[in-house]
Amino acid sequence: MANGTLLYAQSGGVTAVINATASAVITTARARRVKVLAARNGILGALREDLIDTSKEPLASIRALAHTPGGAFGSCRVKLKSLEADRARYERLLEVFRAHDVRWFLYNGGNDSADTALKVSRLAAEYGYPLTCIGVPKTIDNDLAVTDCCPGFGSAAKYTAVSVRECALDVAAMADTSTKVFVYEAMGRHAGWLAAAAGLAGQGPNDAPHIILFPERPFDEAMFFAEVKKTVERVGYCVVVASEGIHTADGTFVADAGAGKDAFGHTQLGGVASHLAARVKDTLGYKVHWTLPDYLQRSARHIASKTDLDQALAVGKAAVDYALKGMNATMPVIQRTADAPYRWKIVPANLEDIANHEKTMPAGFLRKDGFGITAAARRYLEPLIRGESPPPYGRDGLPKYVVLKNVAVKKKLAKFEG
Repeated sequence: MANGTLLYAQSGGVTAVINATASAVITTARARRVKVLAARNGILGALREDLIDTSKEPLASIRALAHTPGGAFGSCRVKLKSLEADRARYERLLEVFRAHDVRWFLYNGGNDSADTALKVSRLAAEYGYPLTCIGVPKTIDNDLAVTDCCPGFGSAAKYTAVSVRECALDVAAMADTSTKVFVYEAMGRHAGWLAAAAGLAGQGPNDAPHIILFPERPFDEAMFFAEVKKTVERVGYCVVVASEGIHTADGTFVADAGAGKDAFGHTQLGGVASHLAARVKDTLGYKVHWTLPDYLQRSARHIASKTDLDQALAVGKAAVDYALKGMNATMPVIQRTADAPYRWKIVPANLEDIANHEKTMPAGFLRKDGFGITAAARRYLEPLIRGESPPPYGRDGLPKYVVLKNVAVKKKLAKFEG
């Protein structure tokens, strides 16, 4: 049995397969006879010394996490500042780690989480504390640098493509006497990966989605109206997919809700689909419907991609392997080795090459008119949504998901007020 404890935490918005990564982390560590604690509600749990003893969960429940959406241990949107500006909180983390003999810290999240893991690794080195920090990739936005794709994205992409195809059939059926334009809002603040995934729903020029709006291209309302009108006159209806982060040429978000910034410094966005729908109705006079899938995009485990699930499990296992090998300030990332047939493997990457970097779509993935995806984008995206791995269903017709007991570890330190 390895000496020390492994602490696992989840960060930011959860995904349909983040619990699969957690399952892989815990089962891999158990096989190596390593004790695993989980921080309740991400980094907040570590700061508050609110830790969960995963050994209290039966193996069947840990395995069931692989088909359960959400975040089994809770997550949070909390970003630690620089080591200098937030030193008290970083030192508190080390105090908690010492108290519970934490020698391996696995932080499952996106860009900001990679940054936190990197900073914790540097502080531990500064204080001479033996700690290995591993960033574990997760985000439906697919905007992590270095990795070819990110666990969580493939399932959200599959949900998006399937939903757009199904909605388009509905709109087509009603277009003669009812809805002419349908607007679907996809997540993606600065990177339009999910919006691009909607492009997989159709193959030909008249197939939905007819217009995709990306944050990588400035939004021109007049050009958009002209394209909508042209599509309705040609096809009979128009399906629009808009990324939540589309902005005008001066950088103003189309859906800026005017609510300031969140904990990560992100502008609070309002609802681009409802805005566009109102503008189309008022300007062109068409009957319009719109939808905001929001959390549905990231929680739809019932339609998860098998590729995505396999990759979520693989990074969880590799994270433990890397940690026990002492590969500090590292993240297991996905490296594509072939498109046809699709092949991939897990390789290590330095956190400093990932933290606070953002991967937007290559210019070659966007059509010249800016309203759709290219063949190159399709080659990249299609393998990521392939395969099905539905959860088990009960006699009530609903998926059988697991809820953990999440038994807390006894606290050893004074309450933290920071």
